[in-house]
Amino acid sequence: MSDTRRRVKVYTLNEDRQWDDRGTGHVSSTFVERLKGISLLVRAESDGSLLLESKISPNTAYQKQQDTLIVWSEAENYDLALSFQEKAGCDEIWEKICQVQGKDPALEITQDPIDESEEERFEEMPETSHLVELPVCELTRLEEIADLVTSVLSSPIRREKLALALMSEGYIKKLLQLFQVCEDLDNREGLHHLYEIVRGVLFLNKAALFEVMFSDDCIMDVVGCLEYDPALVQPKRHREFLTKTAKFKEVIPITDSELRQKIHQTYRVQYIQDIILPTPSVFEENFLSTLTSFIFFNKVEIVSMLQEDEKFLTEVFAQLTDEATEDSKRRELVNFFKEFCAFSQTLQPQNRDVFFKTLANLGILPALEIVMGMDDLQVRAAATDIFSYLVEFSPSMVREFVMQEPQQTDDVSRDMAAVCVDTHKPGFSLTSGCGLTDGMCVPQDVLLINVVIKQMICDSDPELGGAVQLMGLLRTLIDPENMLAPTNKTEKTEFLSFFYKYCMQVLTAPLLANTADEKNSKDLPEGSTKINPVCPDNFQTAQLLALILELLTFCVEHHTYHIKTYIMNKDLLRRVLVLMNSKHTFLALCALRFMRRIIGLKDEYYNRYIIKGNLFEPVINALLDNGTRYNLLNSAIIELFEFIKVEDIKSLIAHIVDNFYKTLETIEYVQTFKGLKGRYEQEKDRQTQRLNSRYRRDARSLDEDEEMWFNDDEDDEEGEAVEKSRPEEDFPESYGKYMEAKKVKESEDKENFPKRTQTGSFKFTLSHSAGAANGTNGANGKPAATSPSSAATPNNGSSAKTAALPSPPVVKTGLVGLVDYPDDEDEEDEDEEQSPRKRPRLGS
Repeated sequence: MSDTRRRVKVYTLNEDRQWDDRGTGHVSSTFVERLKGISLLVRAESDGSLLLESKISPNTAYQKQQDTLIVWSEAENYDLALSFQEKAGCDEIWEKICQVQGKDPALEITQDPIDESEEERFEEMPETSHLVELPVCELTRLEEIADLVTSVLSSPIRREKLALALMSEGYIKKLLQLFQVCEDLDNREGLHHLYEIVRGVLFLNKAALFEVMFSDDCIMDVVGCLEYDPALVQPKRHREFLTKTAKFKEVIPITDSELRQKIHQTYRVQYIQDIILPTPSVFEENFLSTLTSFIFFNKVEIVSMLQEDEKFLTEVFAQLTDEATEDSKRRELVNFFKEFCAFSQTLQPQNRDVFFKTLANLGILPALEIVMGMDDLQVRAAATDIFSYLVEFSPSMVREFVMQEPQQTDDVSRDMAAVCVDTHKPGFSLTSGCGLTDGMCVPQDVLLINVVIKQMICDSDPELGGAVQLMGLLRTLIDPENMLAPTNKTEKTEFLSFFYKYCMQVLTAPLLANTADEKNSKDLPEGSTKINPVCPDNFQTAQLLALILELLTFCVEHHTYHIKTYIMNKDLLRRVLVLMNSKHTFLALCALRFMRRIIGLKDEYYNRYIIKGNLFEPVINALLDNGTRYNLLNSAIIELFEFIKVEDIKSLIAHIVDNFYKTLETIEYVQTFKGLKGRYEQEKDRQTQRLNSRYRRDARSLDEDEEMWFNDDEDDEEGEAVEKSRPEEDFPESYGKYMEAKKVKESEDKENFPKRTQTGSFKFTLSHSAGAANGTNGANGKPAATSPSSAATPNNGSSAKTAALPSPPVVKTGLVGLVDYPDDEDEEDEDEEQSPRKRPRLGS
């Protein structure tokens, strides 16, 4: 019994004036040596850890609210609350607090925090002035009462004294009786005074007064008083709305009378705060903090009571998923769950976790799969809101459910998606519904994610508000950042494989349908106009395609392997770039952004795919079509090429310069394209130098006599530098003859210089063929050229290097340089004039 009585929840008030749940435990009051005083201790019921240790200070103001709450402030902007399970436990701890502070337990608050100056003034007052004397509750004294209530609002201590006076004398009910009299007499002046009085009493911010004012027999009279604002010519009709317009619907009869009363009370108090009372000023924003807490704890209690009633929730789910349930009834059930989930947002994370797990165990996701596919727009909208609560709370829970759906329906889903794409080429449109005929879309009972995608595609809202919301939910579900839970390390791999296998084709169906190649356009009658594959006059379809592209761009950034495979297999980038022709600039920018993200990865697989497909052409055409307009599209395209230049993506630079530079060189208002040309030339020069170095190295490494001379020279000089070798006249005569013969042959071989290809690079063939190695020549008297692969094949009888080893007869006819450079002749002339001792340095 003691455990239940002392069971509490610990709350702290955060910066947003919302209560944060710090945990559930059991409270006790005991002397703590370290704090040197009686303290409140709360130990967690789960592991016994200390949730709260707070010394009962003699100067701290403790406040008792709603019979089960104790609230106090320990420091500036640090409020604490204990919510007791039973009233008896709250009374017991409250008596202990009052005993320490020497206060009467009958009080609802021990003391108010007041500033020093006010405390000094208060102490200087005569004893008799400590009491607030209320005027007699009569019609003739209403103005006096209103002035009194208004005057105390600026003083915390006077507010407290007035609240005690109002409670002790049952004054509130007497005032509300006067309201009925004034209304019967149509006494507008008295009604205006009552408005000021009731508004002022609410601003006293006392939970004990709220308990009286918001009770069943008083709350409607309180609302009536607040209708007669003196600033209004005619009174508002709030009571008429609450009693006639606002209907309380019990989708399933609520047998618990306390729960029903709590729901009614919470709705009406929320109405008073949100609708009737004016928005508080900066100086009044703390006046209604207790009212906010009152509503908060009411909602927590409602959710807890409903959650614990298993029969009630089970019956709700049974009717929601029953095919025999009428549409109007199902609409009410879905709206109930929407409101239920909205109330759950007041719960703290650990309590919300229990709440959503309860809903999941009862079958909320299968139920949503049914109702989200219904034709009723209100039902679908409410179901979408519920789904958003679930996804925001636990994406992993939704993913787990999706992957556990019956596998036999997966093949149906895939086949239907394929039919959906093929059936709607190329004129997919949203002008009437979703544009997908019934039976062609993914069946409503197949996969929950495909149902969500269909709702996004088929959103009838001209602004696609629902589609934007659903796109955000899909993005959350496929975001790898929230798939890193250590309890399930395979979630990312498994879910992404599942999504790309069964859902991606459904998501891209509108995109593929609107960008289909018009293969039959050549068969159109003469004079007919070719239809733009992008719906030219359909803004809604363009918005949808932009949403899909935004999601695909997210996939490119966060999914490496899966999206790359999908893009390559579907040739997706080519289809996306068709949208560069759209008259809707925002859609063209989305397509460009998709390509920019791909290039930003600097992945050579993507680069080769772009080059092979010549996919820069639609981008450059869009740049040219844009003309001299300096707009976002122009800047975005220029930035794309600037990125390629700055990052020095060589393969793309070569492709752009080789194929498009003649078109782009006229654009001079930016230096981007000249910079690309400069990068291209620098790389070509580096390749030329590299090949030149390779030629010289290979030519000398293949010359055995020259190599032997190097060895002899090094032996004779005993390690001295090559520059200090013998004079030219001491060289062997055979070496001079050899060099002369070699130069003659090199001049003849200049005719075999490799030609430039159309791309501007050099295409080389090796002259060290098997025929050359065997001393044979081609038909033209020169060594026959072969491809590099054939030259290096072992079947040629010897390796390429062996085939070119220089014996004197072969050197004169078979040695051909790989590349002939324009400056080679000058270098050879210089070699004739300079000392032969410099030649060995080039090969050293």
